[in-house]
Parts: sequence; C-alpha cells; structure tokens
Amino acid sequence: MFDFPESWIFAWDIMKFIDGIVDWVVITFEPFFHAFNIFILRGFLVPFSDFLTWIPWWATILLIGLASWRVVNRRFALLSVGFMLIINLTGLHELSMMTLAITLTSTILCVIMGIPLGIFAARSNWFNTLLKPILDGMQTMPSFVYLIPALMIFGLGKTPAVMATVIYAIPPMIRLTNLGIRQVDPQLMEASLSFGTTPWQTLRKVQIPLAMPTILAGINQTIMMALSMVVLASMIGAKGVGTEVLAGINRLEVGRGFLGGIAIVFLAIILDRISQGIAKKNQ
Repeated sequence: MFDFPESWIFAWDIMKFIDGIVDWVVITFEPFFHAFNIFILRGFLVPFSDFLTWIPWWATILLIGLASWRVVNRRFALLSVGFMLIINLTGLHELSMMTLAITLTSTILCVIMGIPLGIFAARSNWFNTLLKPILDGMQTMPSFVYLIPALMIFGLGKTPAVMATVIYAIPPMIRLTNLGIRQVDPQLMEASLSFGTTPWQTLRKVQIPLAMPTILAGINQTIMMALSMVVLASMIGAKGVGTEVLAGINRLEVGRGFLGGIAIVFLAIILDRISQGIAKKNQ
C-alpha cells in the first residue's frame, strides 16, 4: 500500500542494456579508438607537455607576465608573476605544466568541434532544437559519469581525461557560438546578400567577425570548465596538479591538498583574465 512495488522496477534491465551497448562499441571500434588515442597523444598532449616542461621555469614566468601585460595590464602582469613564483616555490611547476597541457589540448578540441556545431545550430532551427536537450544533459550530468565511458574506451591515462574533459567543457563553446551567430543584425545580413555574397562569404566575412566577442567568451568558459576537471581527471591516471589534491584527500593531508588547490586557482585566474582580455580587445 505504501511502498513502490519492486516488481515494477526495471532499472537493472536498463543498466544491462546500456552496458551491452558500451561493450559493443568498445569491441567493434577498438582499432579506431586505438588510432585516436595515438593521434591525441602524439599530435597534442605529448608535444604540449614536452614543450611546456622543457621551457625553463624563469622563462615560463616571463612569458606569462609578458602576455598578461600585453593583454590585460601591468598590475595583473605583476600579479600573475607572483602567482607563478608561488607555484614554483611549492614545487608544483612541472605538474602545473602538465595540467596546462591537458587544459589546452581539451580546449583546442572543443574549439575544433564546437564552433562548426554552433554555426550549424545557428543556421538550422531543427538541429538547434535537437541539440538543446543534449547540451542540457551534458551540462547537468555529474562530471564523474563522464569518466566511466572514457575509461572503458581508452583505459587509464591522459587520453580518457582529455575526452571526458571535452565532453564536459564543449557545451558553452557550442551555445555561445550559436548565440553569437544568431545575434548578428539581420539588416547587415541582407546588405551583404544584396551585394551578391554567397552564404559562405557572408558567414566568413560578416557573421563570424561580428560574433567573435561572443565566441571568445565561449572559449573563456570552455577553458574554465576544462580546468575544473583537473582533479577528476587525476582519478583515471592523468598527471597534473590534480594528483596532489587527490593524494591529499586519500591520505588526509590537508596541507598537500590545499597547495594543489591553490595552484589550480592561480592557473585558473591567469587563464581567465588573459582569455577575457583577448575577448575585450576583439569587441
């Protein structure tokens, strides 16, 4: 009378069905996933990581300070230099560069996939309607869930961390690209078409330049969401500052976890302000 009948519950059947689909995908497309894993590692992650760890620590600080000065202002340049000095003094420089490599790789993949999808959604109402609930689900799904299929497909390592991060961080890239294209003044569109431009020329010379501030804001949000996955990515073998936070949690070492968290916060502030500065200069 008061309890829901257990015989009506079919959650187990749904779980087995989903597990069967994932197993089939993993077995059937194993050669593709293997090739993709090599492509991500050799094409993006390893070169980024090797380059960032090869640069001397003082050169990294100078480059970040120079970029902060040119893009933001002199005050933030001094602040970013101070942040990087603290990261080095805590011995987290190399792990921070690994984290930065994963973040940049994930962001590049989000931009490569997100901008075309956003443009297509802006040009097609039916595709936009189809895409909205998918993006809503991607943004509301607990981030831990993304680690399960990535781990099953690619195993432990940096590639599953990148793929889980891409799935988690790509929605704002798609949404803001779509929004930026749709917000272009229709009168400007009509004027460009009246001069005989093709749809591709209108997109390339009118819509994308006018939507660029919004697109850059999407890149900023993507970078922040990618960086927020750092700790979770460390759970599946991705090296970086997140491993220090995870070690602090596992060993109940509050200081170790605090220092790792502070390093992540400093990196987030630097990336956020620089990407925002680039967006403001393009307005």
